Amino acid sequence: MNLDAIDKKLLKLVQADSKKTTKELSLKLNLSVTAVYERIKKLEREGIIDKYVVLLNRSKVEKGFVVFCHLKLIQHTREFLTKFESQVIQLHEVLECHHVSGDYDYILKIVVKDMEAYREFLVTKLTTLEHIGSTHSTFMISEVKYTTAIEL
Repeated sequence: MNLDAIDKKLLKLVQADSKKTTKELSLKLNLSVTAVYERIKKLEREGIIDKYVVLLNRSKVEKGFVVFCHLKLIQHTREFLTKFESQVIQLHEVLECHHVSGDYDYILKIVVKDMEAYREFLVTKLTTLEHIGSTHSTFMISEVKYTTAIEL
């Protein structure tokens, strides 16, 4: 699907605040409420708008300690990859898991309350997963940029 300038502007507005009403969006886009509604429905049908979510303030829900864990598996067989991925998906502390190239096989983004909670997670959950060869943890000092918006 080709996005026109109005679609792109609409997506920018919705990414910034998905609670805006179609009326509010229509005023910003100089379109009728119906036209905005139809565009949004089309973008949803096409899978361009995937879902609507609420972003939490991690610190206020005691999940302000962010860890990037680089992980190597002991082998790179399909069986080991599949097994690891199915297990890591079940870990609630893991927000993101990316299969990557380079020195490590995966990078995980993990959120917990503090260093003690991370140690507990590492010992009781992460290192108990099958086929893990090694891990390397990096801790976030400060968040310089955080966005979920994709520029079009």
